[in-house]
Order: sequence, then structure tokens, then C-alpha cells
Amino acid sequence: MDKKYTVLLVDDEEDVIRVMQKKIDWEALGFSVIGYAHDGMKALEIAEETFPDVVMTDIKMPYMDGMELCRRLKKEFPDQKIILFTGFDEFEYAKEAIHLEIEEYILKPINSIELTDTLKKLKETLDKERLEKQNVEKLQAYYSSSLPLLQQNFYTMLIEDRIPEGELPRYLQEYQIPDLGPLTVCVIFHASKNHVPEGISPAMLTVSVQQYADERLREKYRASFLSYLGDTVMIACLENEEAVSDLTDDCNRISRSAGRLLGAVLTAGIGTAVKSVEDFRQSYNGAREAVSYRVLYGTGRAINIHEVAPTERVYADTTNEGALHPLLKQIRMGTEEDVREEVHSFVLSLKNHSSSLREYKITLMEAVSGIYRFASSNGLSPDEDDESEEFYRMASDWDLQTLETRLTELGLTFQRKISQVRSSSFRSYVENAMEYVKEHFSEPDLSLDTVCTALGVSESYFSSIFKKETGKSFISYLTEYRMEQAARLMLLTDDKNYVIGERVGYSDANYFSYVFKKHFGMSPSGYRKAHGGEA
Repeated sequence: MDKKYTVLLVDDEEDVIRVMQKKIDWEALGFSVIGYAHDGMKALEIAEETFPDVVMTDIKMPYMDGMELCRRLKKEFPDQKIILFTGFDEFEYAKEAIHLEIEEYILKPINSIELTDTLKKLKETLDKERLEKQNVEKLQAYYSSSLPLLQQNFYTMLIEDRIPEGELPRYLQEYQIPDLGPLTVCVIFHASKNHVPEGISPAMLTVSVQQYADERLREKYRASFLSYLGDTVMIACLENEEAVSDLTDDCNRISRSAGRLLGAVLTAGIGTAVKSVEDFRQSYNGAREAVSYRVLYGTGRAINIHEVAPTERVYADTTNEGALHPLLKQIRMGTEEDVREEVHSFVLSLKNHSSSLREYKITLMEAVSGIYRFASSNGLSPDEDDESEEFYRMASDWDLQTLETRLTELGLTFQRKISQVRSSSFRSYVENAMEYVKEHFSEPDLSLDTVCTALGVSESYFSSIFKKETGKSFISYLTEYRMEQAARLMLLTDDKNYVIGERVGYSDANYFSYVFKKHFGMSPSGYRKAHGGEA
């Protein structure tokens, strides 16, 4: 059904209004008269209440003339159509009407045929504008509903480095990408395809993981999500570097509970924190690299690339050395046999894909340079290796068997050194934690959280390396240390049991006695008696 456009009639002569209402078939023309006024002030008041589509007004009126009314209407209701009529055929009025973009200027006495023709044309104009507006609204609604998909496509283009140089600002504006600052971190939730619950496809599992992470992390981290290469990718917004540890621990809880609730073996890889959306790909590459470390640290947990490989962050962004990349990956995380196999594959590929001796030598030198860059990025200075100069000087003259032997030796050497650096890093964290316990064990609020905050590391990573190095959890170690100190104080002092409990971090005397008895198999008083102390 066609819409009836509303009209407000304004003239200080009652007869003029009555004639227009009577002689014009408003309904047939697609209009309805919403009201009338005898002066500009009243007309403006009615217009503000009823928002008419069309205002037809005389120029000469008391209180506020038609020209002033037109100026006010055009300012407040720019889309309103105005038909101006007057008995004064003066050029100045017509000139002002044109300036105000008045739709029509009609002389009195009003001719009903002329006015009917004017209204017909105006109806066509209003219909056209209405249709265009509806189309724009439909497009806007479609665009708004498509924004999530467009934004996912934007992040995919960032990951794949497909945004043309200089075009990033336009994409940010058109796709309405929210402010990601001050820091942005990419997280990849990787669900093992080898442990998919019965009756659920890998694609359905990915959707479940994304929904689960979305429900728990979106609000806290102003997060966005997308699916990419079968994994769930999260874009998290952080206020500072310290928040990365909290994010890691939250993702660790997600990974652990996903196994129980979704039946998924989930690994969360946390990338580096970046300050600009332009560097998002760097964070993504770090997250992807972190996921690959599950072969060393296990699945069903969160792995932060900054914690497990702080010196490899630059390397994670630039390592795409073709056939060399699998070898470098095995040097970093594989077994000795893995390294030997990859060296053999690399040398074979080098032989089969070199069309000339010159190409062979160039490719080999690039590979050797890549290996030493890799060593440098992992904190292994090439200058420390006495064979580096020989490698550069002699490698291209070696036969393939010698080349394979020497590359294998080099790869295994770097593998051992990386393992030593990693173990040293582990020991450093554990030793610092033990020293912290020694200094703060008497504080009741000492916990895994406070130690990790002091060390600047996530609970997830610290817990795994502490247990790997000591064979026990941090809480078990803390309890044992406190019990050892309590036993020592019982034999060296006459302090009451509850006082000793407080001195080793237990404000509740009953709980202290419970923990002590569980640890030593006897009460604090019994321990004193058994070891010759004062009861």
C-alpha cells in the first residue's frame, strides 16, 4: 500500500486554506492534510510535533513570515519539502526561495490545476527518495549483519599479509575494526584432530571450542574470534605487558576444562604482544609457533611463546625458509633421529632441485646462512662455533655424503645447546622461586600467584617447569619448606605451637597442626617430645 504523505497548510487567510482543502483531491494524489496554521510561529510549533512531509506556506503572515518559517524548517528538518505561495510576484522572494532550496514557488490566486500538477510531481519525487532511502537502509542493514564476517576476513588478510601497502587505514574504517590498543595479543586454540569425541566432526569441535572460549574471554579481553586453518583464533586486547600472564593463565584454564566439558585435547598458543594492528601477523606467527611447542610441553594447556622461547620471537616472524624450515623446527623441538631425517631430506632436495652448480652453491650458502641466523636468534652466537668459518668456506666443495654428515653434526650441536639454554632458563626460574620462598615463607598470603607475579611469568608455564625440575608441585614444595622450618623452630625455641605456625605462614593454629601432622605423621607436640624438645 502506497504511503500517504502528510501536508501542513500555512496561510493567514482562512478562506485560502478552506479552498485548498476543498478543491484539491488530496487522497487521490497520495497526500493527507495533517493540520493548518495562520502564522509562522504556530506552523513551526505544529511541524515540531507532527513532522509533516510537506509544508505549503504563504509568505506574508503575522508574527513570523513565510520566508523565516522556511529558513527555520530547512534548518531543523532539511528533508522536508516546501511549497511557497504568495500574491506578490517579486523577484527577491523567488531568489530567496531558490537559495533555500524551496521545491516550488506558486503565485496567488492559487490555481487548483497548477497546484495538482505540482503535487503530482512532488509525489513522484517523494516516492523516489523513499525508495532510495529504503534501499540504502537495506544495504546498511545487510552491511551491518555482514560486519562480523568482513572483520574475520580482515584479520585473515592480516595473517596472510594480503592488505596492499597504504590501504590499512581504509580497511580499518570500512570494516569498523575496533580500537585494539594499547596491546594486542593473538591466541590460537588448537584442538587435536586425533582426539575428536565420537559423533562430532572436527569442524563441529572447532565451533564448540570457539563458542566456549568466546563465552569466557570476550568481555574480559574485548576479544574477537575467527576460524582459520581449522583452529580458533582470538584477538585479545590488553592494557599492559603484565596482563599477558593473566591471559595465559585464563587460556590455560580454558584448555584444561575443554577436555572435561568438550572432550577436546586443546592447546592454546599465546603470541607476542604488539602495539599496532599492523604487527598482528607477528603475534599470530608467535602463537602458531607456541602451539608447535606442545611436543615439548604437552597438550591440554596454554603455551606462551614469550615464556618458552623469549629469544626466538624475531625468528618466529621471519622463518619461512622453504625446505630448511622443517629442519630448524626439529633442531628446536625434535629428537636426534628427527634431525638426522630432516638433514637427509634437505640434502636430497638440494640435489634434486638444483639445475646448475651455481644454483646449488647459492642455495647451499643461503641455507647455511639461515642455520646460523637461526642459531643467533636462539641466543647461540655463531662466533662461539669454531667451525662456522669452515662451513662457509668449504661447504660448497663437499660431496653430498660429507655435506649431510657435517650438517647433521651442526644440527645436533645446536640442538644440544638449545636444550642446555632451555634447561638453564628452567633452573633460573626454579632457583629464583626457591629464593623467594626462603625470603617470604612466613607471609600467610604467599602462593603460586604471588610468586609468579614476582617472577613475571604465568602460573601455567611456571607450574610445568617447576615440576619438571623438582618432581613436585610448587605448593608441595612450599608446604615442605614451611614444615621443615617449623620443625627446626620447635627444636631450637620454646615458642608455643601456634606462634611457630604464625612464623611459618599459618595464621590458623588448627590448620597448622593438621598440615604438620599430615607431613610428619605426628602432632607438633608429639614431634617435640619425640625429638627431645619442649612440649
